[in-house]
Amino acid sequence: MPNWLNDAVFYEIYPQSFYDSNGDGIGDINGITGKLDYIRSLGCNAVWINPCFDSPFRDAGYDVRDYKKVAPRYGTNDDLKRCFREAHRRGMHVLLDLVPGHTSDQHPWFRESQKAERNAYSDRYIWTDTVWDRPNGFPSMSGASERDGCYLLNFFSSQPALNYGFNRTTASWQMRYTEPACVATREAVKDVMRFWLDAGCDGFRVDMASSLVKNDEGHSATAALWRNVRGMLDREYPEAAMVSEWSMPFEAICKARFHMDFYLNNVGNGYHSLFRKKVGGKDLSFFSREGDGDIMEFLDDYLPQYRASRSSGYISLITGNHDTHRMTENYGELECKIADAFILMMPGVPFLYYGDEIGMRYLRLPSVEGGYDRTGSRTPMQWGHGKNLGFSTAEKAKLYLPIDPRDGAPTVEDQEKKAGSLLNTIRKVLALRHRYPELQAKPNFEVVYAEKKKYPFVFRRGDFLIAVNPSANAVEIPLQEKGKPVFQIGESVLAGGRLAMHGQSLAVFR
Repeated sequence: MPNWLNDAVFYEIYPQSFYDSNGDGIGDINGITGKLDYIRSLGCNAVWINPCFDSPFRDAGYDVRDYKKVAPRYGTNDDLKRCFREAHRRGMHVLLDLVPGHTSDQHPWFRESQKAERNAYSDRYIWTDTVWDRPNGFPSMSGASERDGCYLLNFFSSQPALNYGFNRTTASWQMRYTEPACVATREAVKDVMRFWLDAGCDGFRVDMASSLVKNDEGHSATAALWRNVRGMLDREYPEAAMVSEWSMPFEAICKARFHMDFYLNNVGNGYHSLFRKKVGGKDLSFFSREGDGDIMEFLDDYLPQYRASRSSGYISLITGNHDTHRMTENYGELECKIADAFILMMPGVPFLYYGDEIGMRYLRLPSVEGGYDRTGSRTPMQWGHGKNLGFSTAEKAKLYLPIDPRDGAPTVEDQEKKAGSLLNTIRKVLALRHRYPELQAKPNFEVVYAEKKKYPFVFRRGDFLIAVNPSANAVEIPLQEKGKPVFQIGESVLAGGRLAMHGQSLAVFR
């Protein structure tokens, strides 16, 4: 396990929208490098960059055309290497986004695989025996190639699925995951990983990590594949880290041996119940000021996963990401402060999505580059009151996405000046986390008070007691604890065997 993960806090960057250094309307690598000091000032000492590789951008870069080349609109490989060096000089780490499940249909591997004549890449993708053999249960395409067959897709029509094989085969065209062609695909991905690790990258976020081997109920074959990759990292790059888009920590961490697994906003899980649960238009999320949430929905889902994985890796809570509507769609600033502070005080390795630190708003926008409803969470970072809120000097028509046009759009410039802003609240929380090892990644989570459909929620991490009352109602409970407050949002008192909390408050006692 890389030691640096113990105190890591990640900042996710959607490169198109972070900072445009050359005035073409699109964010770039040099823009990221130029803002590393700002990221560090937040308390984030690690960065995850969404895909920055060469692509036709039918899916915002998740359709890779060349794994070993930075997309020209972002800069060059040398620009990315410089970003790694500058991050390391500041004591920071950088993860790239690895997309192992599919490529663009313009990738040279796929161009070769489409040919009728057999070649080294014929089995790099999954093909049926003939164009008339339409696979049941799998999205596919046919009729666009010399080759007589349908090819399987992973997501959009431009994303052919790479061939890692099948755990359970049901047709003649399906290969077992142990066959040489399937192993060769895995080794090709390891080659890509080595290329960027040698260039200075510190690891990878792995897209759709559980999806590689098909017909793999329980993901046992996919987990075996990732154990092989982890073995390579342990031998050759022991300080490199991997975080999975899996959202099942027991499988991802314990079986597949990822260092971290995201706890994502999947409808019905514990994360969803905390921040985004709605039924019939009524907000039933625990962190809503309405006070109709249920902390047990979170704990019943989270605790078994936490207990199973805590000795092997870290669960990663997120403030948001490029696939999730921003929390501000439903929450006001105070709700966001309390929710974000909770996320950043939990065990594991947290991820802060760019713009969440200032409460950027979700915008309803037409789809751009396959974003669809996700597009509104990918708008340009709002730096200040200059042109395009400081994101770019380009004319508005050239911007990758429009800036927030509404009055009161939050900016870094404004929030820097306000001691109690969301930005400065997050800085204070992260300063506390970095100051005390007990508040870092270590698995020392203990529930002190949690009752179904009740507030507050109280938990311990070492010598620290953290109490959170997101509801608008004041609450008081018996609690035989002693301690002094070291951080508060709102007002809370712990004395005389009782904990009293004003509405919408969070407190950390030591």
